[in-house]
Amino acid sequence: MGMMKRKRLSLITLIWLANMMSGICRAEDITIRYNGSQVKVTQAKKDSVSVTIDGAIVNVESLYESHKLTLLVKGSSDDGQLNLKTKGKAKVTLDNLNLTSQEGAPLYLKNKKKVEIVAAKGTENTLAITACNDTANHKAATIWAKDKLLLSGKGTLNIIATGDGCRGIKSKKDITIEDLTLNVTTSGNNLGEKPFGPPEGFQGGPEGGFPEMPEGGFPDMPKGGFPMPGDSTRRFGPPGFPGGRPDFGGMRPEMGDSIEGDFPDFGGGFGGKHKYVAPTKGIASKGKIAINSGNVSVRTSTAGAEGIEGKEGVVFNGGNVDVLSPDDAVNAGDCIEFNGANVIARSTGNDAVDSNPKSGFFSPFGNNEQSSEPAIIIRGGTVYAWSQVGSPEEGLDCDFAAIVIEGGKVFSVGGGMGEMPSVPTSGTANQPTALLIGLGIEKDEPINIYDANNKLLDTVTIPFSLRRSASLVSNPVFKLGKTYTVKTKGYERTFTFKENLTTVR
Repeated sequence: MGMMKRKRLSLITLIWLANMMSGICRAEDITIRYNGSQVKVTQAKKDSVSVTIDGAIVNVESLYESHKLTLLVKGSSDDGQLNLKTKGKAKVTLDNLNLTSQEGAPLYLKNKKKVEIVAAKGTENTLAITACNDTANHKAATIWAKDKLLLSGKGTLNIIATGDGCRGIKSKKDITIEDLTLNVTTSGNNLGEKPFGPPEGFQGGPEGGFPEMPEGGFPDMPKGGFPMPGDSTRRFGPPGFPGGRPDFGGMRPEMGDSIEGDFPDFGGGFGGKHKYVAPTKGIASKGKIAINSGNVSVRTSTAGAEGIEGKEGVVFNGGNVDVLSPDDAVNAGDCIEFNGANVIARSTGNDAVDSNPKSGFFSPFGNNEQSSEPAIIIRGGTVYAWSQVGSPEEGLDCDFAAIVIEGGKVFSVGGGMGEMPSVPTSGTANQPTALLIGLGIEKDEPINIYDANNKLLDTVTIPFSLRRSASLVSNPVFKLGKTYTVKTKGYERTFTFKENLTTVR
């Protein structure tokens, strides 16, 4: 009986050791150590993985579809790259890696399934790119991914793009960020630009031509003007009339800023606008971007270089996010959701948060009623959306779609379209929200919010001055029927929430 027990224990031990050995292989299928102009690669799995080395450039191609390839990357090089092509999932752990590429992405992922980039706990890792001339090979970013990308880990990852036309992080599919301390900085110029407008020799319009003018001309302006903020619809009215003018997503012909993603590229020219061939954006995805946790900082410095852009939407679930950009700090071609993160989105030359859903775009041939599909949803967290350029740019811009405020602390600053910024209605402001028209912002002067008993409820300090702003203010402590005061240097307004959206002039 004792012998059988010992044999059983020996068998269990052997199985345990086998699993441990197998686990070690999976933990580090490939280890890459950069050392200046050279690199050393240790490869545990070789049967379906090809590794080639050229100086400090490592090319890894994996044919695994079910096995999750894992790489550990460490060391330093000022002229190196890691090019990873995978059929299955992969995990790349960065262990105090300092990798700079002189041309093309230092981390180039031709992945068919999700790749996870992990900054190992307690480590600081830096990826940098200095030139992006080889844009034909889609390497115009510090991290470039063909499929889904997950950025995670308890360490720090610095993304630096100094080359012209170089983005920080670019993916053709979804990008998810969690736990990580992520710092993204782009400082290069845009890599060329082309005029926006009809192509040379353009004769027609849509198939069959543009619609003819209705018999008898277009309808007259409604008696009494167009609906004002807080109404259930937002319609086009000429400048100087109630209702303002249409919101073209920041289209200001005199500025020459980028409008990539806002309009189709006709390749011609009108209105003085241009579309940049390769704007130096911070984080860009043709899918959706989700930030679940961690600390994310994005800094861009060139006109047209948006901070965070998700073509299919941006979702802030948690963490701390700080974005500063001369263009839109946060931009999406679909809904932007704030569910619990603490977000500061600041633009020096455009909208702070700009959602451009197809359903909310202005059409000169439609009635331009506000879409029922929300463009911006705020459910929790802190949303500071600040545009410091003045009218017509906004803190929260949703074109002709809806803003929904269900919770969270909100303080937006912008010029709005005259006095008609993008606003929720009393039906979509499920948490009492004030629209402050004419709020004067003084740089670094605190803006204080008090209740009826003069109890200080909140203080916001904004790092720039704006003579007149159209600001949205919402707070979980606000209640219908209650009175509040907003006070700052040179401005004081007391108001009572008679409905969920209250306009204060």
